Amino acid sequence: MRRVITITVINQSGVLNRVTGLLMKRQFNIESITVGHTDQPTISKMTFIVNVDDAQKIEQLIKQLSKQIDVLKVNDITDNSIVLRELALVKVISPPAMRLEMNSIVEPFRPQIVDTSKSMVTYQVVGDPDKIDAFIELIRPYGIKELTRTGVTASVRETQKTQAPQLSILK
Repeated sequence: MRRVITITVINQSGVLNRVTGLLMKRQFNIESITVGHTDQPTISKMTFIVNVDDAQKIEQLIKQLSKQIDVLKVNDITDNSIVLRELALVKVISPPAMRLEMNSIVEPFRPQIVDTSKSMVTYQVVGDPDKIDAFIELIRPYGIKELTRTGVTASVRETQKTQAPQLSILK
């Protein structure tokens, strides 16, 4: 089962290494990780997507993470109403004769063309990871030359459909 974990940390050297080391020790497979500073330059937010098949194991992970010195807050936001976003840059083989067809096929995904040459087009696609996956499968027959994905970042929506219990540990 995929879990979305957010961790608010003090922005210091080595914090990411300690957090990922703890995940590695507990044999969690990190499917996605993003890190960036918040509105406060001394505070960063990490977003992890991990696969966990045991609810007790995720509780233990959250407790272990919250004990880390530079960790301020840990949340499992999976069961909340959340916004997930990922960015992908997809470089596609695109002879000029095929561009009109390709652009009309990908138009529902609202990609931006961020680079173009005689035989290549680079699309930027932003959205839910499932949207990115669908875009990649749609464009794959044309020939993907290069694919880069940022990883998922997430935020809890202010308005929740149903109040799901949020597993959170504050220091």
